[in-house]
Amino acid sequence: MEKINKLKKIIKQNGIDGYLIPKNDEYFGEYVSDNKDNLRFLTNFSGSFGYALIMKDKNFLFVDGRYTLQAKIQCKKNFKILTIPHQRPFSVLKKKKLKIGFDPKIHTDLSLKNFFKDTKCKLIPIRHNLINKIRVKNNKYENKKFFILSDNIAGFSVKNKVRKLRNYLKQNSADVQFITASENVAWLLNLRGKDCNFSPLPHSHLILDQKNIFLFCDLRKISKNLKKNLNNVSFIDIKLLHNFLSRFRQKKILIDISTCSYLFKYTLKRENSLIEQIDPIYLLKSRKNAVEIRNSKIAHIYDGVALTKFIFWLKENYKKNQISELSAQDKLFRFRKKNKFFKNLSFPTISSVGSNGAIIHYKASPKTNKILNEGNLYLVDSGGQYEFGTTDVTRTLSLNNKNEKIKKIYTHVLKSHIAVASYKISSKTCGADIDLEARKPLKKINLDYPHGTGHGVGYFLNVHEGPQAISKGNKTKISAGMILSNEPGFYKNGNFGIRIENLIFVEKNKGKKIFRNLTMAPLERSLINKNFLTLKEKEWINNYHNKVYFTLRKFMNKKETESLKSYCSNI
Repeated sequence: MEKINKLKKIIKQNGIDGYLIPKNDEYFGEYVSDNKDNLRFLTNFSGSFGYALIMKDKNFLFVDGRYTLQAKIQCKKNFKILTIPHQRPFSVLKKKKLKIGFDPKIHTDLSLKNFFKDTKCKLIPIRHNLINKIRVKNNKYENKKFFILSDNIAGFSVKNKVRKLRNYLKQNSADVQFITASENVAWLLNLRGKDCNFSPLPHSHLILDQKNIFLFCDLRKISKNLKKNLNNVSFIDIKLLHNFLSRFRQKKILIDISTCSYLFKYTLKRENSLIEQIDPIYLLKSRKNAVEIRNSKIAHIYDGVALTKFIFWLKENYKKNQISELSAQDKLFRFRKKNKFFKNLSFPTISSVGSNGAIIHYKASPKTNKILNEGNLYLVDSGGQYEFGTTDVTRTLSLNNKNEKIKKIYTHVLKSHIAVASYKISSKTCGADIDLEARKPLKKINLDYPHGTGHGVGYFLNVHEGPQAISKGNKTKISAGMILSNEPGFYKNGNFGIRIENLIFVEKNKGKKIFRNLTMAPLERSLINKNFLTLKEKEWINNYHNKVYFTLRKFMNKKETESLKSYCSNI
């Protein structure tokens, strides 16, 4: 509470009534370094999305349904927890005339309008971040160089991608595109970096016109070899970006409404006309080319080997040794590390047993760490970054759980999973259509889950990457080459969590689009009650397990091969 009281004094000194603190930094990525995670510093909330509104007399924390329970645990009684999208700042501020301060470098105009629509609040941009006045930052510099992906990993050349984008600008009568999302810069230049813990992002911005490409970044991260590879790109110190933008005159400039900061938008708007939309790169990037799909399949085989060996190890040892959530996730990490192409985790592993499994984005810590005991359910959601692909997979494992109600729920979650994998995609299908179908099996037994059914996934980039998603509000049409997660679940607060997740991709075959599984790892057969399954669902499970067996068996020793055969036998 001491930090919050200090901030309240600074709020008063600045003549404002409240201050808005987002999770993101100036690059608007999902994962933020500890040094820039002002939301966690102030609130103790560690989830990947949310924002706080600190008022003179009240403190609000807004999170989505994945994090409501987690936020209540982590933030104690210091904040009123509100769930997005049902509640936003306008829900609590109503018609009040208040001055709300914000840092214009880390908010977009679009998000501010969504937060404060229908209020009489006056939004006050404050260039110096108020949180920085109450925290000491570690400014230790790590020179993590950017690197290039070869064409046999990227599939398309930089020249090919730039040509596509320039054609798009021409068709939309734009003179310039200002690319603010690092992930989109990465895609365009086949560039990767080490600026995030879980995504290989090169923190940077880019300006493109019909003749020039200007890359703005920390120049210490650019090697001579990289400059040679990108000889058509001009490299400029990112500290000069604001001045560079302020020199544009009478141009039609395309900006991304989701990642162009309030500061940059209004700097450009003074002397230019803006085309405000979602960056077209998001959609281009979502449709993986043939090389990216082929490489993703390989990455998922390697990842499936690691996860499957881990499952066998866990089942064999949890009774003999004390295995905890933390030691289990460490063991899984070590299985992945055995592969020479493995680079890093794609997100913080969710290793949860019993009641911790009900916390959707749980992260084990020394304070919360539980031992895996007989009778428990163990939920592990994890993924890896490989040189040629990004993985994300969840398995719910039975530690000899005999509860028939739990088996019924697990089987219905599996039915939902199969409903997605088997969905008949039409030319009009969007994520919202599939989400509706996914929930039907669980709704038949009056159950549901408070998150989307699936998210888009990048290619050796972000594990959560749009515009495609299988969720209630997503209207993006499902296209060939898209990779998505398929992860329905059920969570009983204080008791257990169940989730089954595979990554799937959209294949076009004889004019029809169908989902194909990328993830290769056995399901928990002991939790399946086949009495609840249709003939087609049993066939799907047997076909999936058959493919898992024949794909993974060559990577297993004799004992593991026997286990794999048992786990993948027909139901």
